[in-house]
Amino acid sequence: MHNNFRKSVLIFIILSAFVLIPNGFAFENRDEDEKENSVKTEHEKEKFDPGSFIFDHVSDSYEWHILSVKDFHVSIPLPVIVYSKESGLHSFWSSKLHHGHSEYKGFRISQTEADEGKIVEIMEDGTEVKPLDFSISKNVFAVFISMGFLLWIFISIARKYENKKAPSGFQNAMEPLILFIRDDIAKPVIGEGKYEKYMPFLLTIFFFILINNLLGLVPIPPGGANVTGNLAVTGVLALFTLLVTTISGNKYYWQEIFNAPGVPFWMKIPIPLMPVIEILGMFTKPFVLMVRLFANIAAGHIIAMGFFSLIFIFGDIIPLLGYAVSPLTLAFTVFMTIIELLVAFVQAYVFTLLSAIYFGMAIAEHH
Repeated sequence: MHNNFRKSVLIFIILSAFVLIPNGFAFENRDEDEKENSVKTEHEKEKFDPGSFIFDHVSDSYEWHILSVKDFHVSIPLPVIVYSKESGLHSFWSSKLHHGHSEYKGFRISQTEADEGKIVEIMEDGTEVKPLDFSISKNVFAVFISMGFLLWIFISIARKYENKKAPSGFQNAMEPLILFIRDDIAKPVIGEGKYEKYMPFLLTIFFFILINNLLGLVPIPPGGANVTGNLAVTGVLALFTLLVTTISGNKYYWQEIFNAPGVPFWMKIPIPLMPVIEILGMFTKPFVLMVRLFANIAAGHIIAMGFFSLIFIFGDIIPLLGYAVSPLTLAFTVFMTIIELLVAFVQAYVFTLLSAIYFGMAIAEHH
């Protein structure tokens, strides 16, 4: 079993590298200060905007925001790394941009509709040009943190198995999950004698999603990032499932796609209806994996932040009303957090199970 753990560590490092790439190139930073339009009246500026409040917390950003008290902001600055065709490579801390209010070395956070929330370079004529953006955003930094947790889990448990030590401590907590993935997902779905080579991938996917789901429920760093509620992250995870399925496919798998036995001849020639449907199915399956994980995790965060918003919405009407609804709102938020805790495990399980089903279909023998 320790060999599977070693392979899981290698797969996780490769997978994490691909997860980081799309996050480094495109994301939104919807800082509350950036969303204020200069043409608004003072009254409109002070009025609470629930949309901005919610999306500030579920979207990615160039800094790890902790709290704001009026004009005082507490946040952890993150590295901004950009490459400009005009001036070359630049790196600096996001604090140099002062929450999007300032520019530094000719760069600033755009507030135009097309590139809102992204780093742009200001040309001499005042136009904005997007540089290549390799910045360590909040979600990217959160992936680094989850990598640290997972490497620690896998390596420490693998060493105990390698040294043939009796299970103890944290290993006792992790072993039921590992055996569950092996005995209740991999073996029955992929098949006895075939599941072993897929175990490292399945373990990596399950624990990567689970750890990031759980960290997303923690309101303060190192938690609070919406990693698995990001389409770029879930898209890369689904892409790896598609690649493993495609590479694993045997001749019977491809025969079912391009020349399905038992299908009427008129559905194959002259219009290859069934092959077209099967090929589309190859891509819709991972697409569903991507959207399901993203939608469930993002929706949970949005609902929880929506309950918090009720306090400020009612407080804008009558301050005492805001205090009055606070206990009820907090009660609903705690309830939603408990539900999200369950969803964190369920979504990791569903993604792993469906991936195993696709692998099992790809290597199934003809009957």
